[in-house]
Amino acid sequence: MSARKPARKAAVTIGEGDGPSGNTGIAVVVHVEPKSGTAENARSAQSRLDEALGLTRAIRLMVAHSLIVPLAAPKPATLIGSGKVEEIAAIVAEQDAGLVIVNAQLSPIQQRNLERAWKAKVLDRTGLILEIFGERASTREGTLQVELAHLRYQKSRLVRSWTHLERQRGGFGFLGGPGESQIEADRRLIQERIARLEKQLADVVKTRGLHRAGRSRVPYPVVALVGYTNAGKSTLFNRLTNAQVLAKDMLFATLDPTMRVIELPHGRKIILSDTVGFISDLPTALIAAFRATLEEVLAADVILHVRDVSHPETEAQAQDVLTVLEELGIGEANREHLLEVWNKADLLEPLEYAQREASAGRRPDCVLVSSVDGTGLDDLLLRVEKRLGRTADLYSVTLEGSDGKGLAWLHRRCEVISRRDLKNGNMRIEVRMDADRAGQAKALFGRAMKKVTAASLAAPE
Repeated sequence: MSARKPARKAAVTIGEGDGPSGNTGIAVVVHVEPKSGTAENARSAQSRLDEALGLTRAIRLMVAHSLIVPLAAPKPATLIGSGKVEEIAAIVAEQDAGLVIVNAQLSPIQQRNLERAWKAKVLDRTGLILEIFGERASTREGTLQVELAHLRYQKSRLVRSWTHLERQRGGFGFLGGPGESQIEADRRLIQERIARLEKQLADVVKTRGLHRAGRSRVPYPVVALVGYTNAGKSTLFNRLTNAQVLAKDMLFATLDPTMRVIELPHGRKIILSDTVGFISDLPTALIAAFRATLEEVLAADVILHVRDVSHPETEAQAQDVLTVLEELGIGEANREHLLEVWNKADLLEPLEYAQREASAGRRPDCVLVSSVDGTGLDDLLLRVEKRLGRTADLYSVTLEGSDGKGLAWLHRRCEVISRRDLKNGNMRIEVRMDADRAGQAKALFGRAMKKVTAASLAAPE
């Protein structure tokens, strides 16, 4: 796949009176805060605005102005009231902004009406996240998944233009392009492209399934990192693996899964997987689009839920992650696979650090760490090792020195810990395997295979 060209900010003009009069590199960010008083709002309106600002800056847009708009009741035509629409129109004109980010879900009609009122392009939360994902996806599967999600979103907005074929930046065409085209042509182009993408993605997913089947023959358990975007997963991944995965203080710095083999304190090897960050109100289309990628999480032996405990709303972020995990099928019944990693301990004040340390110490499923200075990482690896030890045991298999087939089977199917050549010409292989694999091995090796216990370790040769 050819390298994606760097995104650029382009001033775009479209039909007179219909499009932006300013620069699409300059944005006004509007957070719409319902006055419902419901709960789900464990976050403050300001923190939600701050997150929207972070998402906007993640694609290198310059924020000229931002504001919070309280919403008593949504208006069918524009979502927010006419007074606020006029107020924002004046701000957009004053700042010469060509783009307004609305941190809410807009219907196609609302989006179109607001564009006309503000004479600027309008992106809602889903469109903004899709634009970021369009820039960041780098693997073939990730690119196809994001483009497919974008097209399905665009198809529902027949009043919008089909601009992807002439996009002017690295995303998926919301921020640039030639402008409105005929709706029927749009519909046909989108549907044809969706059909092609679905076929290509089916082939890629099939290949990924073959790769996963191949990895299942490697006797290393999988440990997956999940967490809210910007929680420090990639920094932790790099620290544990000495890899060079993009790790920045930026929302959605990682989109495509990355895997490395690492060794635990007592020699056991695991596959560590870094995954896309989660976020509140993640569009359903994107959860569906990344389901294949997140199947790595579903198949993981241990899931490390990485949390930024220095963030003032870490509890709300954690709940958002658990909600997405629920949607993926990882509910309460699967929580025994979950370990909480309280990251960014280096950013805590001394008193808060002591409180977090004491709290983590009382919980067997939690460890306080810093991916930056390495605090707690040894303890984390020991916890992972202990958690994996629940499903695997050590066995000793004695083979004839000429039994290359049996030795190859053990290397393919089990985790080989050690090999010792005996005086009688035989060899003794110590392996670790789970109960299912042990059953297969017992059928193959019979009495030559014994479970390693404390008593057997102490017994003489």
